[in-house]
Amino acid sequence: MLRKSYLLLFLFVIGTCSLFAKDSAFEKYKVAEFEFQGHVAKIVFPEESNPEKYWIWRARFWGHEPQTDLALLEKGFHVVYVDVAGLFGNDEAVNLWNDFYTYLTEKYNLNSKVVLEGMSRGGLIIYNWAAVNTDKVACIYADAPVCDIKSWPGGLFNGKGSNADWEQCLNVFGLNKKTVLEFENIPIYNAIKVAKAGIPAFHVCGAADEVVPYEENTKLLAENFKKAGGEIEVILKDGVGHHPHSLENPKPIVDFILKNTLGKN
Repeated sequence: MLRKSYLLLFLFVIGTCSLFAKDSAFEKYKVAEFEFQGHVAKIVFPEESNPEKYWIWRARFWGHEPQTDLALLEKGFHVVYVDVAGLFGNDEAVNLWNDFYTYLTEKYNLNSKVVLEGMSRGGLIIYNWAAVNTDKVACIYADAPVCDIKSWPGGLFNGKGSNADWEQCLNVFGLNKKTVLEFENIPIYNAIKVAKAGIPAFHVCGAADEVVPYEENTKLLAENFKKAGGEIEVILKDGVGHHPHSLENPKPIVDFILKNTLGKN
């Protein structure tokens, strides 16, 4: 019995530690880490939430170049994440995000409109989800985002691509190397719905990016976005490749987000 009691105590401590985990990027804040439908999920709680309960939803590379997230935490935003990287923004990923959105808004009473943040392949899910949830999005911040799977991971144009990721990507979408050529469930096309819904977007890209080339991704998306009447701003960093993401001083990004959230109240 004593051994069993120690085991139960050990399991309780381990479970508690995983729920409220230490996170080096957000060490001064309470961070909840848990599984959501089999996927790693995280929530960072601001010290004091803004009255509107605004939040930013990061897709991919949790804690990497966190300066925008940290600045928003200081403004009372929650920062959330659920890992769907291996799904490349497909319908399964969109459905899981639908469920996670419902969970977050019901459990934590977060604002009905969220700020979407997509780094690299995170660009796939933020635009694909936003296109079918236009009433739930305040604005979009995308950083060196993948906007066409044929560019990355496909590498069918000038980008380097990734063979292993390309095979996985085709598989999760149910495509092959021929059918993908006509496939339009990707951000460069889905962004048209986002633009028509009046959702503003802000992209930060490296002009010398060889992994997710600007010309094959953000440039094409921005052209379609503007043709559809949307408002999009692009910061193109001269001489910069795929890394580093974000801006050393995130003020332009933060100002854009605040203008389209707190600035509207």
